[in-house]
Amino acid sequence: MNLHKLNTHIYADGANKESLLKLYADPLIKGLTTNPTLMHKAGVTDFEAFAKDVLLTVKNKSISFEVFDNAFPEMIRQAKKIASWQSNVYVKIPVTNIDKESSAPVIRELSKEGIKLNITAILTLDQVKHVLNALQPGVPAIISVFAGRIADTGCDPEPLMIESKKLTQGRPGVELLWASVREVFNIVQADRCGCDIVTVPHDILGKALKMAGMDLTELSLETVRMFHDDACKAGLRL
Repeated sequence: MNLHKLNTHIYADGANKESLLKLYADPLIKGLTTNPTLMHKAGVTDFEAFAKDVLLTVKNKSISFEVFDNAFPEMIRQAKKIASWQSNVYVKIPVTNIDKESSAPVIRELSKEGIKLNITAILTLDQVKHVLNALQPGVPAIISVFAGRIADTGCDPEPLMIESKKLTQGRPGVELLWASVREVFNIVQADRCGCDIVTVPHDILGKALKMAGMDLTELSLETVRMFHDDACKAGLRL
């Protein structure tokens, strides 16, 4: 696998400023995404300060920041504020709030105002359909389907991603994103399903950059060496 020859664009998914900016500078990485959970793990406490600091450098690639309120009016207010920060910003809107209420009215209002949206936490084909119906034709939007979480339940996400691609095709400005990558092979799966984007966590990106396309015989030898070296370091005896 040659990462540079994929049709699917690779976005870096994270909120650690140092690694985020390093990946932004890599031509392989076409965009960036964040979310509140990643920010929490990275120790971010001032959302706006963090975002505006990052945006001092991130100028010419897409970057997504997520609203975090549960009430729709406040969600709309936050979205408008986030969108005002810079023209390359996409606003992440969850497909529902925590009360199981569809975010379609929010999506519809914001899309009509021309705000670039990234609809997140999608796991079903019905959700994809509802989101597409709420989007204003021609306004840029990303449909983020959490294929990795689907796989976590024991279901193959590829059929859903293929059907989702059929729904998004022919919709100018709408891109399908394979989210919640768990392993390097998910990047291959996203590409063969025709996804426009795959978001990859920084640690898995590092593994992909090191190991994608690696000769398997050489990898076998490297693995044997690792076991041998670790046995020596541990001082194992029989």
